[in-house]
Amino acid sequence: MKYALPLAALLLSGLVTSVSAAGVADQVSVVDPYVRQAPPGAKATGAFMTLRNGGDKDSQVVSAASPAAKVTELHNHINDGGVMRMRQVKDIALPAHGEAQLKPGGYHVMLIDMQAPLKEGDKVSITLGFADGSSKTIEAPVKRPMAEMPMSGMGGMDHSKMKH
Repeated sequence: MKYALPLAALLLSGLVTSVSAAGVADQVSVVDPYVRQAPPGAKATGAFMTLRNGGDKDSQVVSAASPAAKVTELHNHINDGGVMRMRQVKDIALPAHGEAQLKPGGYHVMLIDMQAPLKEGDKVSITLGFADGSSKTIEAPVKRPMAEMPMSGMGGMDHSKMKH
């Protein structure tokens, strides 16, 4: 039993290291993640979710990675002289006791140069990296685009005149 104490100390030190390495990721919950099913032949699509920070400190999502795509980036849509354009961003703010919504037309995770076509019901693994170096991996189901925004009740409206 002369190895019991050093082994216990080694195991305990490993446990403490893994807890401190988790950081902000432990405080963040991910609500309703999904990946939009891309049309046939498309090489990119978006992933959407709500991130809730239950911690006492502001943070940022600073990276995303997925084995489903060769490149995974954080993006936002911006109004550039009346034209909506998608741009890569360095981070997405995640306020203490607040949330960040990643949704169509706003912040999202962009999956570029997908490894294979994604079909409805597939699960996509996405790892989110936070400013403190911690990370969280989620499984997001693939959904058809019609499921993301109910537009059917807006039949004959001129969408170009709507205020957002």
